[in-house]
Amino acid sequence: MTAATKTWRVGVIGTGKHGSRYAHHIIEDVEGLSLAAISRRSQQGQEQARQWGCRWLADWRQLILEPEVDAVVATLPPGLNREVAAACAQAGKPLLLEKPMAVSVRDAEAICEDFLRMKVPLTIGQTLRYNRVVGILRDCLGRIGPLYGFSANQRLEPATLSWLDEPSLAGAGVSLQTAVHVFDALRFMTGQEIIRVLARTQRRHAQQLEDQLIVLVELENGVIGTVDCSKVGTARSGRFEFIGGLGQLHGDQVHHCCTLIHGQDRIVLDPREPVSTIVPLLTQWLGFLRGEMVNPVAGEEGVAAVRVAEACLRSAARERWEPVALPGTSAALSSQILG
Repeated sequence: MTAATKTWRVGVIGTGKHGSRYAHHIIEDVEGLSLAAISRRSQQGQEQARQWGCRWLADWRQLILEPEVDAVVATLPPGLNREVAAACAQAGKPLLLEKPMAVSVRDAEAICEDFLRMKVPLTIGQTLRYNRVVGILRDCLGRIGPLYGFSANQRLEPATLSWLDEPSLAGAGVSLQTAVHVFDALRFMTGQEIIRVLARTQRRHAQQLEDQLIVLVELENGVIGTVDCSKVGTARSGRFEFIGGLGQLHGDQVHHCCTLIHGQDRIVLDPREPVSTIVPLLTQWLGFLRGEMVNPVAGEEGVAAVRVAEACLRSAARERWEPVALPGTSAALSSQILG
């Protein structure tokens, strides 16, 4: 068996709602990956392992050290990611780490540095990049001429998981848990870094962490737009609107629709059937592990989203524009390759 045909045996740490999706797609949808083991503290993990035909290890440390596990997927409260990632880097196990990758820029940068130093592959699960509406918006952005403005939102139902309102596990509310999707998608679609923000946050239902964020965002080319993320109402949306010199481009990744506007003409664009965004990410991750593709979402991409979220929290606390610190080592971190 060559490196290009090797089946990679994956261990999934955290098999709650989102981690279960990863496990299912590894088993059913990505040839070349197999589910070797899962780690979940509750006894539900034992039943899941029985159903999926893999090992159950209550202690995630055992999973990382398990010889039958070649690579790891971690879908955990981000407050746990620093320790889990450090253990993977030390063990030489490639890691696909769900976003947000850490609760602070310091932790996110430390994770990247660990993997770079150990020459171990690190990939971040910024799955919104694989949404077909986001893809068509990126592809069609040039059709509206120079970009002059934008707005974006990600509005979800109030959180039901208790850890999402626990600072030690969540780090922050929607500024980190939800807005990282939007910040990363904006960078991905426009090709521009976010350089400064002016943010306001509120608590509507949550007791400790913000569940509503409204922010002015400035890109490096001087374009200013708005981002609105919340978990306060019972209706969902994930809308992006771009204003250009030759028209407008609108899309909603939740409701799977996309429109190009020129003058009074409204052109409906077809994003094709929706896909589970985890599947193309896992497929490209496998290609990366086999040395056939570049890293689909390198560690520094995850750090960049956390930098913007942290700047929003500073801005809201200080009630002023805050700069987003740009990385000094982005080129090195972004060029991670298989060791």
